[in-house]
Amino acid sequence: MTFFLFLVAAVFSLVGLITGNGSLVKVGLWIWAAGLLTGFLGWGRRRRTFGSVEEAQAAAEAGNPQALRAVAAMAKLSGDIDKAEEHLHAAIATGDKEAMWDMGRLVEERDGLAASEPWFRMAAENGHFVAKRFFRKGSALNLDGNNPL
Repeated sequence: MTFFLFLVAAVFSLVGLITGNGSLVKVGLWIWAAGLLTGFLGWGRRRRTFGSVEEAQAAAEAGNPQALRAVAAMAKLSGDIDKAEEHLHAAIATGDKEAMWDMGRLVEERDGLAASEPWFRMAAENGHFVAKRFFRKGSALNLDGNNPL
């Protein structure tokens, strides 16, 4: 959004300066201001990451779904699939659709696509964009069109 506002502001400002139209320059300045405001507001809401493994583990112990997913990913990378699954179950219990998706991926790697269908369906029903696409007609989990959401 911020990039779009800056782009529009630049166009208005340049056209205003080239044509000598002060009104367009003023509109451009207002759009620049709106872009800066949107950028500053968005900066405070950016996704936060954890500074260390210990910080992520502490947040996971406190029940933070993002931390639970991060710790699950670390466990999966180290080969501890059971621990990864345990952390993903804890994140799913909080209603985290990304954890539902991650569980689907974990089950798919271990047991195949058919076994992962309930997890992908749960993620899709909770609004996960990519999981929803699995259930469109002709897609991986809805080849014949008889398995919609």
